Amino acid sequence: MLQRATHISSDMPIWQKFINLNWGLVLLILMIAGIGVMALYSAANGSFEPWAIRQIKRIVICTLGMLIIAMIDLRFLHRLAYIPFLACVILLLCVEFIGQVGMGAQRWIDIGGIQLQPSELTKIALIVVLARYFHAIGEENAKNILMLIFPTILTLIPVGLVLMQPDLGTALMLLLNAGAIFFISGAPIWLFLGIIICGMGALPVIWQFLHDYQKQRVLTFLNPETDPLGSGYHILQSKIALGSGGLEGKGFLQGTQSHLNFLPEKQTDFIFTLWAEEWGLVGGLFLLFLMGLVMAYGHWIAYKSHSKFAQILVLGVTINFSLYVLINIAMVMGVIPVVGAPLPLVSYGGTSMLAVMAGFGLVLSASVHRDSKIPRI
Repeated sequence: MLQRATHISSDMPIWQKFINLNWGLVLLILMIAGIGVMALYSAANGSFEPWAIRQIKRIVICTLGMLIIAMIDLRFLHRLAYIPFLACVILLLCVEFIGQVGMGAQRWIDIGGIQLQPSELTKIALIVVLARYFHAIGEENAKNILMLIFPTILTLIPVGLVLMQPDLGTALMLLLNAGAIFFISGAPIWLFLGIIICGMGALPVIWQFLHDYQKQRVLTFLNPETDPLGSGYHILQSKIALGSGGLEGKGFLQGTQSHLNFLPEKQTDFIFTLWAEEWGLVGGLFLLFLMGLVMAYGHWIAYKSHSKFAQILVLGVTINFSLYVLINIAMVMGVIPVVGAPLPLVSYGGTSMLAVMAGFGLVLSASVHRDSKIPRI
């Protein structure tokens, strides 16, 4: 039965693949992106310029790209897994030499007039290459510590390059996502416990290597009131905006903290705060509910997939999306220090939108080609 299903899946015409797409997931993604456009329209005081109109163009282009990726057979993606990873590593190296500085870090490169942040794309490329590796060795070998050396090296290479930018937040996301893939692939529990214990013991040493602005972010997180007009300004204004929204919010375009420019970075990192101020607790929970449905879809598609590669790939993309949401929401609420993580599909930004949509293209491909049999090579 599996071989027959594989033959049907691999020879399925494009139009049939298009019909068999998980359109429920596509609709959820576009609904969340639509909320982002509404928030960006509000952030510009009721104008499509400068953010909303550009975001709409990005959504259209990235959606087309997502659907194209969804049509690609998983076996083809499996064979080429190392190529996008190597491309991202090369781009990260280029950032060190020709990268452009923004917000205190050298993270962007200019390619044909397009500002690209390679570290965002690396999150997806790392998921693909780790999924391929763990699919090849099987769950029985994932418990062998020697078999974990190569994927560890694959993880630490981009992490090290991102830390050089410096971008501690993205580096931690890469580590967390890779750690989650190690876990779901069958790596021994004692390994994670050992890493956590060693990491906690090394905190005093790690503190000495942090940049001054990174140390200040941690100190501000512990007590933002010590410098309410300086380093603590962002998080204090965010908390005020969240609280002032109340249960039902102040209404569309009626947010005082955002429209009176008390709320910083309202179009990017703190866009959830703008949304919650205008739509209240109800609106904030509704947005989180939609994102929760996307995560549920990801786990369901992984469960229905017949290959280990597809399962790890889909769960990796879903976990990456979850980390985006968790870190951004926790940051604007003051639960964790400010790390500069966008809210996926909502925050203004081209590369983050491209990376998230490409990831969901892989998820949709796994859904369409869930019966594909992928060799362990």
